[in-house]
Amino acid sequence: MKIIIAQTAGFCMGVRRAVEMVLDAPGKHEGPIYTYGPLIHNPQVLDLLAEKGITVQDTIPEKGEGTILIRAHGVPPEKKERLTKAGFTVIDATCPRVIRVQVIIKKHAQKGYTTIIVGNQDHPEVIGLMGYAGSRCHVVDSLERLRALPPYEKAVVVAQTTQNEQLYQSIESWVARHHSHYKVFATICHSTSRRQSEVMQLAKRTDSVVVVGGRKSGNTRRLADIARQAGRQVQQIETEADLDLATFNYSDRVGITAGASTPNWMITRVFRTLEKMSLRKGHLWYRALFIVLRGLLLTNSYVALGAGCLCFACATLQGLKMGWNYAIVAMLYVFSMHILNNLIGRQADRFNDPGRAYFYKKYKSVLLTVAIAAGSYGLVTAATMGAMPFSILLAMSLTGLSYNLRLVPDMINRGRYQRIRDLPGSKTILITLAWGVVTAVFPALADTGTISLSTIIVFIWSSILVFARTAFFDILDMQGDRIIGRETIPLIYGQQKTTRLLKRLLIVLPFFLILAGALAWVKSVAVALSISPALLYIVIVIHETRHMLPGIRLEFFVESAFILAGAITAIWLLMVG
Repeated sequence: MKIIIAQTAGFCMGVRRAVEMVLDAPGKHEGPIYTYGPLIHNPQVLDLLAEKGITVQDTIPEKGEGTILIRAHGVPPEKKERLTKAGFTVIDATCPRVIRVQVIIKKHAQKGYTTIIVGNQDHPEVIGLMGYAGSRCHVVDSLERLRALPPYEKAVVVAQTTQNEQLYQSIESWVARHHSHYKVFATICHSTSRRQSEVMQLAKRTDSVVVVGGRKSGNTRRLADIARQAGRQVQQIETEADLDLATFNYSDRVGITAGASTPNWMITRVFRTLEKMSLRKGHLWYRALFIVLRGLLLTNSYVALGAGCLCFACATLQGLKMGWNYAIVAMLYVFSMHILNNLIGRQADRFNDPGRAYFYKKYKSVLLTVAIAAGSYGLVTAATMGAMPFSILLAMSLTGLSYNLRLVPDMINRGRYQRIRDLPGSKTILITLAWGVVTAVFPALADTGTISLSTIIVFIWSSILVFARTAFFDILDMQGDRIIGRETIPLIYGQQKTTRLLKRLLIVLPFFLILAGALAWVKSVAVALSISPALLYIVIVIHETRHMLPGIRLEFFVESAFILAGAITAIWLLMVG
């Protein structure tokens, strides 16, 4: 069963902006923090905000305190004034595209125009828009209701930003024929138009369509209606728990789209659930392969194997002996640190990978024991190589263990920077440095006791490769990290800038290593090892085109770039000797 996700599924710009504003509010504004009405039409996101102490204020009290955010739908201007007079610090999180419609209505209302809003009269956005129109305002939700209105000398026609594109086009055509003096504005959000166009195309390419979003979300319901009109089997759900998997038994292609208030991590959960079902429907050997891969990825065994392979490649590049011995230490270190930090910091996995979070919760004791044993054995092995290698591995282990721990007491600093993880970008940077040291520097110090030019070159190559891998996973986990307050590099610099940076680094990296090999700064295996960053580059590009979605396959291929480095090195040693 092939699964296709619509390109524009998930948060639109206005919703993303509102969510980010409300998440930033506790650190910037006086508490308590409220939203005036539900911030967006998604109960899961609202539950998360409630957990953070951000609650919904449905009425305007005579006297209030703290900060209140106006939701993305906007509110009538008199309500905004009343909130300010009540004593709240008001933050306007109204979507800029909704603000544009408000401005159009206000401007023409002041000139005596009658306002005609095409939308749902009970929708929060429409209620807010009506507040700018004055007494001369009508809301219509069909062409028939528009025809029933009397003619006006001056009228302006606008649409709710999430309105059905086809309905509004029919209204525009009718107005042009019968009331050409009316001013008609194209106010449906571009994201909404694309979303509706994509679901029509998705329905044509699939047997079934899953629409993810809040049950009260109008734009989510419209997506489901469009897919049904195309004659497809449709499931409109809020979470993966709502899926009726039995209905997909005879579906070869399933499409997934989502409303503008649906977070990416919710879409990923639905995809992973369907992915598991798809794999289990396959042949016995395929199901067995899925179980093995999932187990290797969940336990961090595959990433640890990748670290060992990368270390083996780095040692060979430098011309060091006993490469496999150093690879074992690298494997044990990465295996131990990844498990321990997953156990300590499971909060992000709750959104990014709930299956992993459940696995670590269920097998916490076993995983903790295995991690401690692996880390201890790695330190013992390092001690046999000398005091310097042991000291480096011990320092790295202590730093890794302290990543999620509170290091600065409240009495000294009550600010946001109390843990290493609180430092912006620290996750990606520390993982990069740790891998670079354990795969490139540790073998050199253990073997020769010195750091040479080849060590520096190999450290740079290894670190950039690991940086690309880690930052790419951070891009996939942006919304989950944003919710828990983890400032990763993609959240600091943006998804597009980070992706461009990774692609440029991965293009340059092969030439960097080939040049180093040509100058005899590293061993000639450098030419063959240029394939590893090329594989990672290809995976990122394929993901950008939506042909490889977040799931087991994507994670497997990313980690395989390091396995490939070890395999290439082993083949080279067999051929060259």
